Amino acid sequence: MTGSVGGPRFVVADDHPMVCDALATALRQRFAAAEIAIVASADGVTSVLESDSEIDALLVDLDMPGMNGLTGLATWRSVYPAVPIIVVSATRDPAIMRRTIELGAAAYLPKSSSLEEIARVVAAVMEGQVFAAPELVSGWHANGDITDRVSQLTPQQCRVLALMVQGEPNKIIAFRLGVGEPTVKAHVTTILRKLGVRSRTQAVIVARDLSFAADEVRGLKP
Repeated sequence: MTGSVGGPRFVVADDHPMVCDALATALRQRFAAAEIAIVASADGVTSVLESDSEIDALLVDLDMPGMNGLTGLATWRSVYPAVPIIVVSATRDPAIMRRTIELGAAAYLPKSSSLEEIARVVAAVMEGQVFAAPELVSGWHANGDITDRVSQLTPQQCRVLALMVQGEPNKIIAFRLGVGEPTVKAHVTTILRKLGVRSRTQAVIVARDLSFAADEVRGLKP
């Protein structure tokens, strides 16, 4: 690791040194005391994660040695569930982009993103937010009118979705709404079905894209 003790800890993984330098620059511009490990392979990522349990975010390319498609991403998400993963890739295939989010990536950024955009998304992800490129979200919307689907949610399901957008886990949602956690889990399952999505992350991205949750959240504040 490099940087001052006490700053956020990042792993930047790409086999192109210029890309690594650009990502490290974006991080240091936003986080002055950032500690950054730079690796060039999936094995390098695994090695860092095994030795450091306090990583704040992993920025990784999909096309580098050892990734084996999305296998590396799926493995890290399973073994290190607390580490936010941000995919930074030149790939613009909506199917691949969608799959990374389904596998648990917290954000998908094109390599053409500005340093300011990269830094902004990393900061937001560290606060529990989720991001994906506009074409990814529009691909989910293509299966039907998402606005009509949202209108099928009950008021309580809207409140649950609003708290999901804020990054709240089921336990906190249950506390905020005064219901049991199994009830929240049932609501989440129904929300995914009504929205026509397959994961909690997809539901959050759709809701954010519609900016629907703001009014619901206002009603939940003490």
